[in-house]
Amino acid sequence: MAPAFQKPALVVLPFLFAAVATAQETRLPALPSGAKLVLEEDWSSGRIETNRWYIPRKKWGQGNSGVSPENVRIAKDKVAGKDKSVLVCQANGDLYDGPVKGYEGVGTRVGGIVVTRGFFASGRYEVVMKIGGTAKQDGGPEDPMRPKGAVPAVWTYGYRYVSVPKEGMDAFHAAEPLYNPNMKAYGEGANEYWSELDFPEFGKAGDFDKALYNTFLQNKHQPRTFDVKPMIDGQYHTLTTEWRTKLVPIEGVTDAQVKEKDGFHWVQDRAVPFSQYFGNPLKRLGKDRYAVCAGDCAEHYLDGKKVAENKVFVPSMAAQLNLGVWLPGWGGSAPWKQSTVSFSSVKIWQYGDEGDVRGVITANIDDNYAADGKPVKK
Repeated sequence: MAPAFQKPALVVLPFLFAAVATAQETRLPALPSGAKLVLEEDWSSGRIETNRWYIPRKKWGQGNSGVSPENVRIAKDKVAGKDKSVLVCQANGDLYDGPVKGYEGVGTRVGGIVVTRGFFASGRYEVVMKIGGTAKQDGGPEDPMRPKGAVPAVWTYGYRYVSVPKEGMDAFHAAEPLYNPNMKAYGEGANEYWSELDFPEFGKAGDFDKALYNTFLQNKHQPRTFDVKPMIDGQYHTLTTEWRTKLVPIEGVTDAQVKEKDGFHWVQDRAVPFSQYFGNPLKRLGKDRYAVCAGDCAEHYLDGKKVAENKVFVPSMAAQLNLGVWLPGWGGSAPWKQSTVSFSSVKIWQYGDEGDVRGVITANIDDNYAADGKPVKK
């Protein structure tokens, strides 16, 4: 018979191992050996480098007047006790009475964002960000850490519009292989290729303690909400997202059922179940052998601790990183003049996962109004 003092150890050890495993799962993993740092930005030059970033003048969604370059600037701030240059994106609330004009000349509910020139896919995205501040400002929100009505956000975004004659919208088209009748949009012969990860959007309905971690994959969407209360203290925090893609073998697809374009192969036959590829392109592995370029997961960390994940409708197409703030109707009323969101640094590492799709989405976000607010005709 074993000595009695050994029995508790046999019971306790499994719990110790489980605790260690859980702690490891919640910490940010080490970078893969092949990771490449492709963007490192801290605005130390004192300006927004136009070869790295552009600043849209864009209205989208409902209940807002768009985003304006006039609401984006470089300023000095304390970051970890040191004076640094930071990117500041301003939100003009419902009471704003200043000179900046948004869509159709409306000055209220106008935000500001910056967008990377580069398109990025699987990798690590690290953004050091502060919402508002700790001191109440003249004309600012009652709670400077919670600018209710504004939606500060960090997200990747890529979009491509594909169309065919409306009378042919129920069929595939060899001349336009990216058109897929399973993805009809707007009741016409159009498709939207949409790649987006939100990590995250803050402030839905004025709630800053929980945030939206969304995925958008063509016409599919997964919205998720997670606790981010540690972020809401008027201080700088580090948001990190790990985006992974993969190749998924798809059985039974033959060379006769696909068409090549932009370096990828696109399904051209309704017999191939849409749920097996969701509009993603395929890679050819050999004669009558294919795999889907698919998103795998997006894991999200706050100050190095895992707070959220997406495993459904994760995109695989390279997209641009967006930083800033906007004021959609679903953010709620914004009973103040102005507030700010600040960004201290950005780093992007690329992993080059097999499922990455590059060169399919290549267009920048287009401006749709002028400095005076007049809509721009496309």
